[in-house]
Amino acid sequence: MYDGGRTPPGETGPDLRFLVFKVVSGGADEVDGGVKWSKVVLDGAPVDQRGRCAVFLGTHQPRLDDKGRLFLPAKFRDELADGLVITKGQERCLYVWPPAEFAKVTEAMSTAPIGAKAARDFGRVLFSSGSAEVPDKQGRITLPQPLREYAGLDREVVVIGNNTRVEIWDGAAWAAYLADREQGYAELADEVMPGVL
Repeated sequence: MYDGGRTPPGETGPDLRFLVFKVVSGGADEVDGGVKWSKVVLDGAPVDQRGRCAVFLGTHQPRLDDKGRLFLPAKFRDELADGLVITKGQERCLYVWPPAEFAKVTEAMSTAPIGAKAARDFGRVLFSSGSAEVPDKQGRITLPQPLREYAGLDREVVVIGNNTRVEIWDGAAWAAYLADREQGYAELADEVMPGVL
C-alpha cells in the first residue's frame, strides 16, 4: 500500500519521484515505531543509487529561452544529470528518456523483425529524431530546432512526468489534450489496468 507522503526511516523528506511502499507484514527492510517499510522495485525498472525505482511525476511549466534551452524541473534533475535522450513522441510532444530507459527501447526495437514495415517506420522516425543531451550546471538542456518545430514549442511549455520518461508539450497543446482526454481517463481505467483501480 502506498503511504502517500509519510517519509521512511533514513529519508530526509518525501520524494515522490520514487515509490516507497509501507508493508503491513513481512519482507521489511526497516522498522520505525512498528511501521515496516520495504522498497518495491518492478522487474527491470530503473533504480537509483539507493535502490529506489525512478518514477517521474508531476506537471511543470518552465519556459524556453531565446536559445531553445529549457530548465529541467528540479525534481527531475538528479535522475537526468548524467545525460538523456530526446526524441519525437506521439501526439506532437517530445519524449525525454534517461539513458537506461532509452537502452530498453533500443533493445526492444532491435528484436523487432526487420521485415515488419511498421517497426522499420517507427524506428526510423524515433531514432533519426533522437538527440543525446547532457544538462548544464544550471539544469538546462538545449532542445534542437527540428524537435522544437515538431512539437510546436515556442516559449510556454509544459513538462510532465510520465512514469519512466518525461514529456515536453506546447502549453496550449497540453491543455487541449487534457480537455479532450479527461473523460476518457476515467473510462479507460478498467481497460488499461483491470482490477488495479
